[in-house]
Amino acid sequence: MVHCGCALFRKYGKFIDNLRLFAKGGSGGMGYPRLGGEGGKGGDVWVVATKRMTLKQLKDKYPQKRFVAGEGANSRVSALKGSKGKDCEIPAPVGISVTDENGKIIGELNKEQDRILVAEGGLGGKFLTNFLPLKGQRRIIHLDLKLIADVGLVGFPNAGKSSLLSNISHAKPAVADYAFTTLQPELGKIMYKDFKQILVADLPGLIEGAHVNKGMGHKFLKHVERTKQLLFVVDVSGFQLSSRTPYRTAFETVLLLTKELELYNEELQAKPALLAVNKMDLPDAQNKFHELMNQLQNPKDFLHLFENKMIPERTMEFEHIIPISAITGEGIDELKNCIRKSLDEHADRENDAFHKKQLLNLQISNTVSHSEPLSRNAVTSFRMDTI
Repeated sequence: MVHCGCALFRKYGKFIDNLRLFAKGGSGGMGYPRLGGEGGKGGDVWVVATKRMTLKQLKDKYPQKRFVAGEGANSRVSALKGSKGKDCEIPAPVGISVTDENGKIIGELNKEQDRILVAEGGLGGKFLTNFLPLKGQRRIIHLDLKLIADVGLVGFPNAGKSSLLSNISHAKPAVADYAFTTLQPELGKIMYKDFKQILVADLPGLIEGAHVNKGMGHKFLKHVERTKQLLFVVDVSGFQLSSRTPYRTAFETVLLLTKELELYNEELQAKPALLAVNKMDLPDAQNKFHELMNQLQNPKDFLHLFENKMIPERTMEFEHIIPISAITGEGIDELKNCIRKSLDEHADRENDAFHKKQLLNLQISNTVSHSEPLSRNAVTSFRMDTI
């Protein structure tokens, strides 16, 4: 099993979720000293969110990974103001984070047609530059894909995440009885009778040590960052990756998954979370489920049994815990309803918080406008302190 898993890890390279590119803005055009003419500005390089585009398609289409904008036109007698150079657009998938070579974020593409300027064209020659043009900006950029989904499935290999995704949505991920079935993120949509759609991402299975990039490590964990909600999926009978690794109970599995999220980015623990306890069709599953529920409801009674390095700073609080069988369909309808209920409740809270903030800003604005005139600094300070 271990050998098979390692071979499958290598196949993960077919899915690309980061890409390094060279971008260069166009040089400006020459000015015209005798008549005071101004050269055209060089073209700019933009990254543009494009429908049905993948980073692999981008790499295949532009193997040189170089993107250079056009040069600005020179000033001349017939056109003293030179025309701007042609812009260059880099098509990229939605969900891209663009960073420079030092890791500083330049911008994000969160919806189709979002645009980010990554390399600006040089100014055309004019009087202030002695009519000499400036060169365009040169930059190494990194495109980093983080899937945008409503729900992210979190679980160790063989927990049944792929089977669950195919059961609750129209996705058809690979399903097999070895550990590492999911080699790249799979997306599925839960369709409801009132036409509501919820996007679910099945992400490559975590292993212990994923936070330090063991296994698929960060390739998995970074995709969790953009999901609105987490759905933990655990095997009610526990989990063992191979004969060389320790057996983990369902409760230990929950602790370890929580710990991996915490060590990677503790902010992930603030996301709403649900727990699907899978494989309830197996013998003795009911007894094991009741045991797990007791442990989850009274975690402090059991934490002393585990190594400190396994125990998260704070245990995960699940909004709903649903026993399911992805094979027989047991509990699937309840799970779908719980997912929707949780997302709707949090959306309502966010809307309420937004409206309250808008109302507060309006009240502050009215208070300031009807009071005695304040200095500019005083108004700014008052607003910031109040908010």
